[in-house]
Amino acid sequence: MTATPEPDRTPEPLWTPGPERIARAQVTRFQDWAARTYDAPGAVPGDPAASYHALHAWSVREPGTFWRAITDWYDVRFTTPYESVLADASMPGARWFPGATLNYAEHALRPALDPERAATPALLHLDESHETGTVTWAELSRQVASLAAALRRLGVTPGDRVSGYLPNIPQAVVALLATAAVGGVWTSCAPDFGARSVLDRFQQVEPVVLFTVDGYRYGGKRHDRTDVVTELRAGLPSLRATVHIPLLGTATPEGALDWAELTADDPQPAYEAVPFDHPLWVLYSSGTTGLPKAIVQSQGGILLEHLKQTGLHLDLGPDDRFFWYTSTGWMMWNFLVSGLLAGATVVLYDGSPGYPDTAAQWRVAERTGTTVFGTSAAYVIACRKAGVHPGRDTDLSAVKCVATTGSPLPPDGFRWLHDEVKEDLWIASVSGGTDVCSCFAGGVPTLPVHIGELQAPCLGTDLQAWDAQGRPVVDEVGELVVTNAMPSMPVRFWNDPEGTRYRESYFEMFPGVWRHGDWITLTSRGTVVIHGRSDSTLNRQGVRMGSSDIYEVVERLPEIRESLVIGIEQPDGGYWMPLFVQLADGAVLDDGLRDRIRTAIRAQLSPRHVPDEVIAVPGVPHTLTGKRIEVPVKRLLQGTSLDKAVNPGSVDDLDVLRFYERLAADRADGRS
Repeated sequence: MTATPEPDRTPEPLWTPGPERIARAQVTRFQDWAARTYDAPGAVPGDPAASYHALHAWSVREPGTFWRAITDWYDVRFTTPYESVLADASMPGARWFPGATLNYAEHALRPALDPERAATPALLHLDESHETGTVTWAELSRQVASLAAALRRLGVTPGDRVSGYLPNIPQAVVALLATAAVGGVWTSCAPDFGARSVLDRFQQVEPVVLFTVDGYRYGGKRHDRTDVVTELRAGLPSLRATVHIPLLGTATPEGALDWAELTADDPQPAYEAVPFDHPLWVLYSSGTTGLPKAIVQSQGGILLEHLKQTGLHLDLGPDDRFFWYTSTGWMMWNFLVSGLLAGATVVLYDGSPGYPDTAAQWRVAERTGTTVFGTSAAYVIACRKAGVHPGRDTDLSAVKCVATTGSPLPPDGFRWLHDEVKEDLWIASVSGGTDVCSCFAGGVPTLPVHIGELQAPCLGTDLQAWDAQGRPVVDEVGELVVTNAMPSMPVRFWNDPEGTRYRESYFEMFPGVWRHGDWITLTSRGTVVIHGRSDSTLNRQGVRMGSSDIYEVVERLPEIRESLVIGIEQPDGGYWMPLFVQLADGAVLDDGLRDRIRTAIRAQLSPRHVPDEVIAVPGVPHTLTGKRIEVPVKRLLQGTSLDKAVNPGSVDDLDVLRFYERLAADRADGRS
């Protein structure tokens, strides 16, 4: 039961959906239908929040009924029927829809069968020139069928791995769907990954086919990758074929196949009916030590989770154009492709997020008539700092929702979107992970938006905050846990036959319960606040604080481009907490700026979390998917060597990490 807050403690929402929007939202119509069909709780008249929270409580109390309702509502086509919905609810090891067979690609391409939809856009694609191309549903279906037939001729059978070294272009979508159509297992990396990073991933799964480009364009420059492709082919002895996509116009290399030839035919589509838990793709964790975790998710699990997430939570439908700035090396690309499941037109952008200037993504939205615009919290803050005015300078009249992920969207980001994009804007800050290729908490089109908060836990996800003793807490910071199985949770990790690494990753702290590694607060109003990674928590004098809280305050200052805070327990029982700041162009870290930083943290957060030192740095290191690297920097400062503190192939700029390594050595020399 959700506690009712005192009236004077309830903050005013930044945005509230109107009655018409609530009435036509898919989640509203789903709830009405589920109440009639499955005895789900009906809507509470005049109270959208109570309506949603009742639906959510039912979805986690009766998961079998809820997920069966999802399959009925979205008319999921089972080639063979299921014996039960949830035969085993334990984690790990939940067994969903045993006996059922289906195919993800068949569902993604269903609009192509509708004569009224076949000639409409399935994909819009553009690069930094912003010249927009279109792939219709009929053409997408034809190319997928042609490529699937070619894969079968190459001997690809269900369970074989197919890999892509591709940017965010239509060919990548076709290759994924064709792989799924034949029952293969897709895996991809973006072409800005170096050879070592790619081989660390692909060598684990031993692909039989590799799709590659000759290069890509980014930031106004051509980046040739032919040498990297040669290295990949040499480092992947499992390959039977390499398929060349001439994005920069180079000739097909010796021994490779030509993309155009493989997609020129017009056969009847054929979809392999595979078991519900058959692998769909392998995603890779952004872990910074050791080889990346090779996370296997299932055709059926992703199909159901993404139908729910795109339809009920993002409210996507056939009239929508869905854009998310991403690369093929990030789970958000896989999620973006799943916009096809909702019948939406998916917008693919291949290029720099900030070229030729910071406002580039907003012009993509304008050019394509985007209705649901997905980006990173970091991009929103970069726009705010750069003085971008998207609502004034671009036509965003079609945009109804801006969704953000990658890191928590700070309060200033909410305010900026409301003020600078449009006042009647649904802001869907979401939080989930590669591990489930979905969201634990995020957008709900019928609920109000409060500054700095995610709207609610997602349907079918029993999200809780737990203290160290495993007790649920409300209005307090706790560990993010999920106490029920989700269909998109990994069926396994690759090359982890006993499931040891899988269990250690999520189930070691609280056996049988998914512990994600984030600090969150579940409020008594049902909203969610994300505080950052729990494995890099600042714990000073017994008071815990997430690093994202520090970043939100510090990066409001115009002189600070980005920051990194580390808390280090010292052998003598002390605690050293440095704050590293990357300065904006022209800024200087003098005593005045240091004082403003300390004053802001003391006044807005906590006197206990004022840093011991503020240190200017040339940059902040990130994973290849753009997340700040905190734990490896902590290890470096504790004396761990760089090769042991981090996997070099997982870092965006190794030279930046070397700076922290030198800093650690200099400090050690100064103490000795």
